[in-house]
Amino acid sequence: MAEKRQSVRRRRLSVELKKARQDAGMTVEDVAEATEWSMGKISNIETGVRLRPTVMEIRGLLDTYGVTDERRREAILDLTRQARERGWWSKYSDVFTDEYPAFEAEASSIHTYELARIPGLLQTPGYVELLMRASLYRSSVDIERAIETRRQRQEVLSRAHSPELWAVIDEAALRRFESSEKVFREQVQHLIDLAEDDNSVTLQVLPFASGMHAGMQGPFVLMRFGEGVNPVVYLETDTDGLYLEETEEIDRYRRLFDHVRTSARYPDASVQMLKDML
Repeated sequence: MAEKRQSVRRRRLSVELKKARQDAGMTVEDVAEATEWSMGKISNIETGVRLRPTVMEIRGLLDTYGVTDERRREAILDLTRQARERGWWSKYSDVFTDEYPAFEAEASSIHTYELARIPGLLQTPGYVELLMRASLYRSSVDIERAIETRRQRQEVLSRAHSPELWAVIDEAALRRFESSEKVFREQVQHLIDLAEDDNSVTLQVLPFASGMHAGMQGPFVLMRFGEGVNPVVYLETDTDGLYLEETEEIDRYRRLFDHVRTSARYPDASVQMLKDML
């Protein structure tokens, strides 16, 4: 079973609560004494072990910390409300093994490298169906649900403040389905359109001609978020997802992404390569 992950909003709430306590010059023990709550409860609310604290609980903590600035109070209470909300992806537990879409939706930048398939945010419905059938999902209901979840995930790219998406796609991911001509042409044209029309999307193709390269071990996604939330590396498996959050791990994958994009064609040359494929 996938490990329960804290949402980005929940992580931001933890940061704000800890800062408010420290600004008040209080320890967890001080807060427990003032509120007559257990130290365990205070710690669990602050660290995020208790994933969905109530607005009343957070309001009580802000009173204890002497937070009187109404804008700051309301911002923290709004974070509390948002952290309690379930995202649209919660209805698709049969499709998602964890809450990855929550991280994707909150990211300020997404750097992704794919070795064998097109990144999910860039997939066309025809490609999704082809991918699902290859993954042994035969049910039309399963396929339709997969297509719908891709569509909803992709809405992040059309938001007013969309994340900066930088995708490096190995040529193998493109050649893999070249024999499905209709899907191939539609998908490749979609990549071209996004690369040429969307300022928030940068696309590079890593050609066979580059030979062996640093990304041969497999795909990964590096996501950065707003202030107070550390970057996350996501590694997907067939049944689960692995999140890496240690500084050394993040630095390793940041360098790895730099290597693969250096091995890839420049963005303009990548678009031309895609056009040549058509």
